[in-house]
Amino acid sequence: MANSARACVNDVLGRKMTREIWSGNYHKVLPISVLVFEMSAVLPAVFYMFRFGQRRGDGNFLKTFGDKVGSPSQRRRSANIERVVETLSYAAGLDGFKGEPEKAILGDLLLCFCLENIRHTLGRDQQIQRVAPAHYMASWIDLPQKIVNLRFVPEMIVAMLADQKGETVEPSGEKKQTYFPVGKKYEENILLDAFSQGVVRRGEVISDLTSDRFNEADDSVGLDQLLMIRLAQQLEAAPDKMRGKEAGPISNQRPIAKRAAEDFSEDIRRFTRAYAAPVPRYALVDMMESCIAIGLTTILTSTIELLFQWSDTGVVPEPKEQEPAPLFVDCSNGVELSMRNVAEQSMDDAMRRMERFPVILMVLRLLDYHARDNREIKRQNIPTRPYATAWLNLLGDLLHDRHEQAQRIRFGIEDHADKLAEELAGDYPEAAEIFDNADNNHPVWRLAKGLMLLMGTNFRNYLTGMIDSSLLTGRPNGLAAKRTTKRGLGGRARPVRSLVFTDSVLDYLVHLHLLRPGNKQGVRLLSFKDFVDTLCDRYGFHVDTAPPGMTISNELLQKNRVILERRLRDLGLLVGVNDAEAMKRLQPRFDPDGGN
Repeated sequence: MANSARACVNDVLGRKMTREIWSGNYHKVLPISVLVFEMSAVLPAVFYMFRFGQRRGDGNFLKTFGDKVGSPSQRRRSANIERVVETLSYAAGLDGFKGEPEKAILGDLLLCFCLENIRHTLGRDQQIQRVAPAHYMASWIDLPQKIVNLRFVPEMIVAMLADQKGETVEPSGEKKQTYFPVGKKYEENILLDAFSQGVVRRGEVISDLTSDRFNEADDSVGLDQLLMIRLAQQLEAAPDKMRGKEAGPISNQRPIAKRAAEDFSEDIRRFTRAYAAPVPRYALVDMMESCIAIGLTTILTSTIELLFQWSDTGVVPEPKEQEPAPLFVDCSNGVELSMRNVAEQSMDDAMRRMERFPVILMVLRLLDYHARDNREIKRQNIPTRPYATAWLNLLGDLLHDRHEQAQRIRFGIEDHADKLAEELAGDYPEAAEIFDNADNNHPVWRLAKGLMLLMGTNFRNYLTGMIDSSLLTGRPNGLAAKRTTKRGLGGRARPVRSLVFTDSVLDYLVHLHLLRPGNKQGVRLLSFKDFVDTLCDRYGFHVDTAPPGMTISNELLQKNRVILERRLRDLGLLVGVNDAEAMKRLQPRFDPDGGN
């Protein structure tokens, strides 16, 4: 339906306008694509962008480990663990893997620490799809083959951490003081420095793709890091920068949820500075991914919540007034049925609210197109990067008829809706009825709802996929669990989700919030009560309180709190000499640099 419907929309609105609005994205609000992405492949792409100040292009992985002939898909399928092992087993600096049992062990080690098969499958004969962030040298491996498959998540993270003011992310100047410089020595960037053990730079040209070398005398790297280094060495050079129609600098567009973006930048900066050295490497990777998952989830839910407010008022709330979506957390990880049900209900309620999100994005795209096509508005030259707050406020004025050009744009949108209603009445009567439904609201709403109907249900699935990706749903270091169930007699099976705290997430949250505020070193005293309150205020994670609009018994809330307390004790993250609340405090398992 969608392709034929698009042809009809093309005829009415024109190809240029249809090309811009026929999408699920609006990067001025959320600079990532509303699609599934793989969280485990995000950090290597971030390493590359920080190191070279460019988006990553083609590298040598397929040239080294894939077939030399055949179609692109055949060459991709040929690059599997067996082929990699066959090359690595004879590589210098990696002895003892030439026998068949040893090769099998090497293949399993690569799957465990360095590489991942397509669709998370097991086996050494499957296509390799992703590289894991075991070491900085993972940035040399061009997986996934097209960085666009990461849906611009690495670009957004780099923009938030670099915290520059221009239209694009540029190499950092010599006098710029930042923890995350771009295009400079990796030892100056705390994120690259945390993952670059044993790496030395050869020569003075920082942009040289072959300048990073491993110091063979360095014995501080673990087995997982050494495997990644040996794997990268087979490629001989880092990937080239992106070329072709997708080439260009890294966009400095930030999410409109400014508070959540700044909180995420602060969290990853403080955690990396304090714990990159004392936390074992394998645990650090899991905790860093949990950090990114929490940050992206909070940014996403905050963005959705503030767009709901924008649709009502036409004004983007100030950062101090921006809040993430309130979600109840099942601290039992699904073991306690009553808590799991409440957490699933809380997530269901949030997912139902999010169904309005694609329609609001369509409203924004429509208003944006008409506003950019208006001569008077173009003369105002309103900036949209790094934050598009002023631009969205202008679009809100157009939506609520507060701008001098509002009526002119309203008439143009109404004309489009009427023409589509007439054109589609025969083939798409349901959409035509929506286009023709002239109520007291702005006509952009009926135009947006009708267009979303014509585009089909895929965009709802895309949104769900993006949420699952951000939450690391079902992963050992993720924020959510998912199962398929039937509700009611004769009900259809459907997936349900619940917010949970895996051990990796708890490890990360406790260690982060034990740090002293600002740039002070060491840890602080933090009571269990203050910790639970912080989770609610900063991320919207409700443990012992009910999210607004939900009724949860005090007995269940207290039980959830007790379970979290017990889990923290079992993980060695909480101590208390008695049951008094004031005597229950958190403690780190790893002492941060400069800690007490």
